[in-house]
Amino acid sequence: MTINERIEAFVALGDHLSKLNAETRKELHLKAASENPWFTPANVDAAINGIAHFLKSESLNSWVSQYEIKDQNKVIGVVMAGNIPLVGFHDMLCVLISGNTLKVKLSSKDSALMQYVMDQLKSINKAFEDKLVKAEQLKEIDAIIATGSDNSSRYFDYYFSKYPHIIRKNRTSVAVIDKDLENKDLVPLGHDIFQYYGLGCRNVSKLFVPEGYDFHPFYQAMDNFDEVKQHHKYNNNYDYNKSIYLVNRQKHLDNGFLIMKPDEALVSPISVLFYEEYANQEELKKKIESASEKIQCIVSYQGNYEGSQPFGQAQLPQIDDYADGVDTMKFLTS
Repeated sequence: MTINERIEAFVALGDHLSKLNAETRKELHLKAASENPWFTPANVDAAINGIAHFLKSESLNSWVSQYEIKDQNKVIGVVMAGNIPLVGFHDMLCVLISGNTLKVKLSSKDSALMQYVMDQLKSINKAFEDKLVKAEQLKEIDAIIATGSDNSSRYFDYYFSKYPHIIRKNRTSVAVIDKDLENKDLVPLGHDIFQYYGLGCRNVSKLFVPEGYDFHPFYQAMDNFDEVKQHHKYNNNYDYNKSIYLVNRQKHLDNGFLIMKPDEALVSPISVLFYEEYANQEELKKKIESASEKIQCIVSYQGNYEGSQPFGQAQLPQIDDYADGVDTMKFLTS
């Protein structure tokens, strides 16, 4: 396949995903939920629509034009995560668009959706039959891309050290709040916090707020997302964390479904947001820079903070927004 044929195939895939009929969507919803109870129909649809959004001819051609893509045929092993629906799709896209063969170990928490996408791609262009290989053990490979936790990354580093590799660890996202924001300004931030129930690396798990910040406008804005408590797993997390903080008499705020706790850590438990105060912009910058290796995305009102995205955009990455800031295509084409 030429690069143009590969791009055309992914454009056709994006068109297919954007036009899924109700029956197919329902079937995918059921299969996804049977593997992972966090994968609600709304979250599955959000992931599918997000992928379809950047599988456009103009976007793909503009993206690949940044690289010198040769028709190489290395075998790239990919260990996919399963924390949010189709989270491994971008790695699959990069490997195949770069002309390589994908040998993939699917996550047991997200195999049905990925299998569906892979099957559709093969039906669009039969040449992908030899380019898409599922495997339980990643042997006879030339390089590896593995995504997991800080704990699993140590295993990956040891097991795959002899191969050129990208090993991804835990990351999270943060939000910067200004003191003069009203509740209507903060409503989009709720999508960054609650979409996928906070399970993705692009979900906001911590707020940086001005000293003495009044949380009333923030909580008024978050009231728009109270339906998250209807999910039993989310609600179980909320009840558990609330009980722990009450028993230990730890300072926190609570609106009935979201707990705010002052904490210098970045990664908060499900149903909890950590927050940290800053005195001025200089101090804020130092706090964020000191944690930069653990931050995937920063959001702020209208993207006012340098290097940030507007509230509500954290879960809408562009095609060249690489996980951990490591250029996957550069790795695959070098």
